[in-house]
Amino acid sequence: MRFVTSFLCAAAIWTVNLPAAQAGVIEQACRKSERAYNKAGLCSCIQAVADQRLTRSERVTVSKWFADPHQAQVVRQSDRRSDERLWERYKAFGETAARACG
Repeated sequence: MRFVTSFLCAAAIWTVNLPAAQAGVIEQACRKSERAYNKAGLCSCIQAVADQRLTRSERVTVSKWFADPHQAQVVRQSDRRSDERLWERYKAFGETAARACG
């Protein structure tokens, strides 16, 4: 009986936190951002575009740029080929997000 009670409590907690747990890293970073665009619907839209345009690894990297935009500039100005590819994919993502999310 103790196991069943523990399981039900855990399930209830998980269910209550489900929306936050489902939010992707971009959406979470967007919502925490102090910028004007931290509206839930917009952040959700940006996440949906990121899911289509960026790899999981790229989404994790880009999500950190919300808190530290300077890191985006470091990647943009880098001579590393991998950073150049990331920047190109990020620009394409940004253009798509701007069109889709207005």
